[in-house]
Amino acid sequence: MNEFDFIQRLRTRTNSRKHSTRVIAGLGDDGSVVREVSDRDLIVTTDLLIEDIDFHRRATPPRLLGHKALAVSLSDVAAMGGRPFLAFLSIGMPRDEWSTSFKDEFYDGFFELADHFGVTLAGGDVSETKAGIVIDSIVIGEVSAGGAVKRSGARAGDQIYVTGNLGGAAAGLKLIELGARVSESPAVAAAPGSDDEAIQTLLLRQLRPQPRVGWGIVLGERQLASAMIDLSDGLSSDLNHLCKESNIGAVIDAASIPLDEDVRHLCGRRALDPLALALHGGEDFELLFTVRPENVARLPKGVDGIAIAHIGEVTVLHGVRISEKSHVWELKPGGFEHFKSADALTGSVPSASADGLKR
Repeated sequence: MNEFDFIQRLRTRTNSRKHSTRVIAGLGDDGSVVREVSDRDLIVTTDLLIEDIDFHRRATPPRLLGHKALAVSLSDVAAMGGRPFLAFLSIGMPRDEWSTSFKDEFYDGFFELADHFGVTLAGGDVSETKAGIVIDSIVIGEVSAGGAVKRSGARAGDQIYVTGNLGGAAAGLKLIELGARVSESPAVAAAPGSDDEAIQTLLLRQLRPQPRVGWGIVLGERQLASAMIDLSDGLSSDLNHLCKESNIGAVIDAASIPLDEDVRHLCGRRALDPLALALHGGEDFELLFTVRPENVARLPKGVDGIAIAHIGEVTVLHGVRISEKSHVWELKPGGFEHFKSADALTGSVPSASADGLKR
């Protein structure tokens, strides 16, 4: 049983029970939707980061880990069209880290990002672990009543868009696994346009993701997105998730997928396929969303300096297909899955995801 099978089982068990009428949407989306007051709904999301599954301690400066712990949850709220305002953060760490500057630098990174988006740390917990660091991040956001953007709202004819560029975080993970490390000293900054600069940029795409909160708010509050999901598991997996929830299919154009330029620059000499990284890599934390044809003209060109790309269309025919020139093939989920069997991993594309750094 993989993680998605297990989540579906929990979802079935939860739906068979009596639950609070204030819970409008629970398991199955990027966050839960809870009725706050008569005109506002709450978005509640939670994420676990486990050492050696979601991050490597020796390759991740604690300040960047604190940033990422909050960023992954902010991305989920953005994917629901919500405006984040509260956070709860719990961390367990070994005794040998407690006496170092790790915890202070970790929270420095957390608060820096929280302050940027006006998010207040409202609670949490600290505990000792016997082996490895464990982080639990909870973020609460809000939307107007009934305004949450879910994965289930797409319909045939909707246009498919994605924010930013794809593949950078997966390439950053590959570099980490090859021994590359992010530079924390301005004195040794890489020369502009150099390979070293590209490497540092890609490392930061993996270690310091930028959640598209601004885009999420615009798409939600202006009622532009009919369905939305953040790209944590990879475009191939997350588009399949959205299609399954909406009970539709999709076709995307390979040439329209916005590939990270640093990935293009480096990967040709390292036997890595930029398109494969963009499709299956994950952890880019960009937003994938669908738009009704009549609303396309209302889309802004960019938000917070981040552009969007039109990559495809929602179809009646189920399944996800990708076209490249005259060739069309099925795009199966290729991102990371927890508890995936060893047999299922054979021959698949190695990838990073919000749910796991490596297999």
